This record gives sequence, C-alpha cells and structure tokens, in this order.
Amino acid sequence: MTPQLLSIPFHASILAENDAGASLASGDAREVFPLASVTKLFTAYSALIAISRGLVTLSAPAPYPGVTLEHLLSHASGMAMGERAITRPPGTRRIYSNAGIEAAADMLEEATGTEIGRWIEETIAEPLGLTSLTVEGSPAYSGYAHAEDLMLFARELSRPTLISAELLDLATSVHFSHLDGIVPGYGNFRPCPWGIGAEIKGEKQAHWTAPSSSGKTFGHFGQSGSFLWVDPLSGERAVFLGEEPFGPWHRDNWSALNEEILHAMRGQ
Repeated sequence: MTPQLLSIPFHASILAENDAGASLASGDAREVFPLASVTKLFTAYSALIAISRGLVTLSAPAPYPGVTLEHLLSHASGMAMGERAITRPPGTRRIYSNAGIEAAADMLEEATGTEIGRWIEETIAEPLGLTSLTVEGSPAYSGYAHAEDLMLFARELSRPTLISAELLDLATSVHFSHLDGIVPGYGNFRPCPWGIGAEIKGEKQAHWTAPSSSGKTFGHFGQSGSFLWVDPLSGERAVFLGEEPFGPWHRDNWSALNEEILHAMRGQ
C-alpha cells in the first residue's frame, strides 16, 4: 500500500507498521541508501548494549571537564557541532553535535576494546540479521542500510531483545529535560527533549513527525533524506530512505507524509 495524497518527487523507499498487524510499503525496501544521522541511533544503541554488559556506564567521565557519556549521547555536553571544543558548560544547552557522538564512540572503543563499526556489527547487525548495515566512517553519520533492515531495527526499538526493556525505557526518556536547543532544519525548541541518541518529540510543534503521533515518539532523521521513528504508546513505527538529500521538500512535507502513513495504517 502507498500513501495516496502526497506525491514524492524523487525515488524513495518507505516501510511502516503497527502492533495491530497493519503495514505499508512503497519503493524497493532492499535498495541501500546512506543513513546520515540515523547512524547515531545505531551508535547509541551499541552504547546501551555495552552498558547492559557492564562495560561502561552513562556516568562514565569523558576526557572533557564535567562531561559524561550521557552528556555526549544526548547532545548536552556543550560540544560544538563539528569540532571537539566545549562551547557551553555541560548540561546548559542542547547543542546538536556530530563531534560529541564521535567522542562517545571513542569512549565505547576504549571500554569494549573494539572499533566502533565492528562493535555495531557484532552487537546489532549480526544478532538482528541486518545484512545491509555498514558503518565504516564516522559513527555520527556514515552508515548505509536498506529500509528492510531499518524496520528490523525499528522493531528492536519497539520490543528490545538485545537489552532490557527497562534500559530502553531509560534511553528513550528525556535526559537533561530543561535544555533548549535546535533541531537542524526545523529550528529552535524550548525545551528540546532528547534521549540517548534519539530525539524525542515531546511538545514540539512544526516537527518532522506526524501531528497525531504521541509526545513519546522518538527517532532520528538524517541529512541524506532518511528517518526512523517509533511511537511506543501507539505501537507504530516507520522508516524512510530516498535519493534526495534533506531539503525544502522534506522539511515542508515529512510531517504530512507521516500523518498520511498513520491514517493509511489505522484505516486498514
């Protein structure tokens, strides 16, 4: 089934489903696309696996004064977007930072004794059977996968098998809840809730997720024109991959597209 109301002006792949058994598919679900920042979800989840195995903790100190692994993974460290420079005191502003995720990955490599791309492969891709997933460069934005594998991962984020439900609930709750910040491409939010790796919708308006999705909805989108989101309250989830990098079409239409996806599934 394909959304009927909104025309996507480029080649794309969509998968969506809910716990009631409804599903939606459009495009080639096995065509590999770049994930861009959706990669962060895999890096953060691999951190949760390391935590579950007692190899590291969220409170582990980073090599920056007052910064912990929790700060880095929730964009609360004060680190700049693209360089490892602390520009604000930790815990005072939600500064979206690729450099922060890369610093967190360095901590994971030290804790696990394994290169981060290999750690993601061993702890997530292999157990879940994600045959297309690769993370060969930056753990913040270099991943590739197809929609079928992204949906397998979205199911793991709905009903975890690699970590406990309690740990996933902790990770997808808001960390440093008072912080304001910017969601790239969508503007400033006060507050700007984030979990461990995953953005949390909260009370954000003019957001990329569907207006009717709950405030508990979490996920990520990427500058490659990709997204993955899960609504734990409604039991709904969706992934999107496309050939067009994030731009005006995505910003102006993703929310409406996600709403149509939900309406289509709820009408089945």
